[in-house]
Amino acid sequence: MTFFLAPDDVTAAETRLKGPGPALTALACRDIDPDDAVLEWEMYFEAPSRDLPPLKELYKRPQPRYVAPIYNDGIGVFAVSDRLTTALATATPSELRELAGRWAERLRIADGDEMTDDDPLEVLAGVAQLAATADSGAGSLRIYCWYY
Repeated sequence: MTFFLAPDDVTAAETRLKGPGPALTALACRDIDPDDAVLEWEMYFEAPSRDLPPLKELYKRPQPRYVAPIYNDGIGVFAVSDRLTTALATATPSELRELAGRWAERLRIADGDEMTDDDPLEVLAGVAQLAATADSGAGSLRIYCWYY
């Protein structure tokens, strides 16, 4: 899966079949469920805490807005909300560390192991960097996520 910057939904949706190419700034990740991840991150910024909210609260949240829906091949592209983009862009290093710890705990509970080959803090820091670029207004970029 890949978080990436694109100027609009049409450009982002065009990545559906092959993923974002080298022309788009991107951060590749492995072994995470990105739509659940962004829901977890949004919950954290709405009510920062090291404690995990109940899983049922996570699944009550509205799903991300897909610009290229998932079909039988399992590939989809969704937009990261403006609210989360701003929260990540302005997050302090300590907020990112706390969120990474909480997110890693959720993944351990869900997967029964140490989650992914990626480091949660590195993923969050990378997405936060994309958010800072998007939030700066440089070219009116948005964050999207391509995954299969």
